[in-house]
Amino acid sequence: MIMLYTIGFTKKSAKKFFDLLKKNKVRKIIDTRLKSESQLSGFAKGTDLKYFAKEFFNIDYIHRLDFAPTKEILNSYRKKEITWDEYTIQYLKLLENRKLDGKISFRDLNNSCLLCSEEKPDKCHRKLLAEFIKQKYPDIKIIHLI
Repeated sequence: MIMLYTIGFTKKSAKKFFDLLKKNKVRKIIDTRLKSESQLSGFAKGTDLKYFAKEFFNIDYIHRLDFAPTKEILNSYRKKEITWDEYTIQYLKLLENRKLDGKISFRDLNNSCLLCSEEKPDKCHRKLLAEFIKQKYPDIKIIHLI
């Protein structure tokens, strides 16, 4: 069974965040954020997160912009110009249009963790992405770390 995790860093201390990754034996963080270098990200700022993860926990890190929503889709949702259901439709269509099938390695997903900022996966694109991947690879088990 391939284990695919998701996590958000908002409202988590660095200790809680890394304890969750360590406890679940995550071996790679896949950053799905549109902007990974925001100062608001604290310990989860892309370059810092990559350093902390590798140096202290031997966890690899990659930033996958092709997994992120577009600025337009994200802003429309944040400004309440579109509903969550409309956001979902637009984001999933975006993933289809990006033809990710050939860009996702089933084997590389094992013990990987999709990262975004949202505290919970309920209304976050990382959950949609995980479910999109599971449709392509049904043997994946998704676990949301909260």
